[in-house]
Amino acid sequence: MQRLKQLDNTRLKFILKGLLIGLLSGVVVSTFRWLIELGLQQTIQVYQWLHTEPGWLVILPLVSVLLALIIGLLVKGEPNIMGSGIPQVEGQLAGDLTISWWSILWRKFIAGVLGIGPGLFLGREGPSIQLGAAVGQGVATQLGRSDSEKRILLASGAAAGLSAAFNAPIAGTLFVLEEIYHNFSPLVWMTSLASAIAADFVSLNFFGLTPVLHIHYVQSFPLALYWQLIILGIVLGLCGYLYQRVLLALPKWYGRLKWLPRAFQGLIPLLLVIPIGYFWPNTLGGGNLVILGLALKLPSFWPLLGLFLLRFIFSMISYGSGLPGGIFLPILTLGALLGALLGTLFVQWHWMPAMYVMNFVIFAMAGYFAGIGKAPFTAILLITEMVGDLRHLMPLALVSLVAYLVVDVLGGAPIYESLLSRLNFGNTLARMSGKNDRVEMPVFAGSPLEDKQVRDVKWPQESLLIAVRRQERELIPHGDTLLRAGDTLIVLTAHEQRGAVRRKLMQVAAKRKNLQT
Repeated sequence: MQRLKQLDNTRLKFILKGLLIGLLSGVVVSTFRWLIELGLQQTIQVYQWLHTEPGWLVILPLVSVLLALIIGLLVKGEPNIMGSGIPQVEGQLAGDLTISWWSILWRKFIAGVLGIGPGLFLGREGPSIQLGAAVGQGVATQLGRSDSEKRILLASGAAAGLSAAFNAPIAGTLFVLEEIYHNFSPLVWMTSLASAIAADFVSLNFFGLTPVLHIHYVQSFPLALYWQLIILGIVLGLCGYLYQRVLLALPKWYGRLKWLPRAFQGLIPLLLVIPIGYFWPNTLGGGNLVILGLALKLPSFWPLLGLFLLRFIFSMISYGSGLPGGIFLPILTLGALLGALLGTLFVQWHWMPAMYVMNFVIFAMAGYFAGIGKAPFTAILLITEMVGDLRHLMPLALVSLVAYLVVDVLGGAPIYESLLSRLNFGNTLARMSGKNDRVEMPVFAGSPLEDKQVRDVKWPQESLLIAVRRQERELIPHGDTLLRAGDTLIVLTAHEQRGAVRRKLMQVAAKRKNLQT
């Protein structure tokens, strides 16, 4: 008996809590996913019916205005439901954001269904992750746990959300560890895995055992053609870097619409989707119908290129508006189209047999996401679970690694981390009062800041590192940016705090130097 009393049941308790969060998140996210799929199905049927009754088209702009108004009011009540929600979850785990879980839960649910259901090029997975995180936060709040335990349960809810959205429990767990929590603590991964498995169990009861993207292909990719995978990875990396640049520029472009308040800018894609739905109804939605359609009938090169451009441009318009919706599934769809495009070219050039084009489609989904999200492990496992086949792990890994390296060499940052930086930038600016000023600080050879990543430096409060001047160019910093000798750090702060921030920066450098000596 004495020995039993000494047993540590901490991990068992966390696993049980994870299972509870997973079951609750599974119900919430599966219902959310079902309503979106039902809405998309009904939307496509309406557009097809309108070809026989075109006079009813005049009603659709009124419906779009009503939807934009409802979503805008929800966003005004809780601005943190805008976008995918993944940067907000990262901010909560990092301690940068404090958000009411209940406010997020019901507003994100309603706004997500109303925004994604009409067929916009937005994914369900980002909102699903935020919904799951809200459930985890809610359970932790009701149990009255410590801040540390709340973060673990919030992370487990996020894993459950992705798992239920894609029926991918392993990828859901790894995404939280690799992209959101940045911590491989046993308590974190065990609790997250328990939540992901429970949520997947609920989701399978809703949607069945068939994988989300069950694509049939003839046989495994031959080793003799692996050099083509390197070309595919390079192309995906270049296109992924372009995607990052355009996505991060969207707030500036939408900011020029002074006549339309930010909360109601969803009106633009809701109106623009009407002609797309009327002429090309099968292209609507996050993209899983498009990907599965490629497996049924592969179009020729030019229709594929047109579809890629349509989805690239309108997915940017959809996400940039701030509507509650994600970029996860749209990224996979664009990757699949890129794979089909390049595969079609290789077939025309007699570089490979046509039977391997679908292999390219599968590999490109993982590579494109690995480059943009800079989360290659998640990309590999996610596509493996979504497709339901283990035979392509090696080529998936090769394409993902090459795409990741290309984006990294070009200076691209993990997209969700970049979006969080923009979010924190705005929040910090809002807290700064009066006139803002810049502090410039050089990094000398031998300085304690040399060869340190930005995330490893404890920056003073009420300050923002906005640029790193390196020789003749200025870099936009992110967490992975490595500081080098000769760099000049440009830090933004309030004018009256300029001197204090400079002194604190010098103190940070001195403390780091003392620690090393």
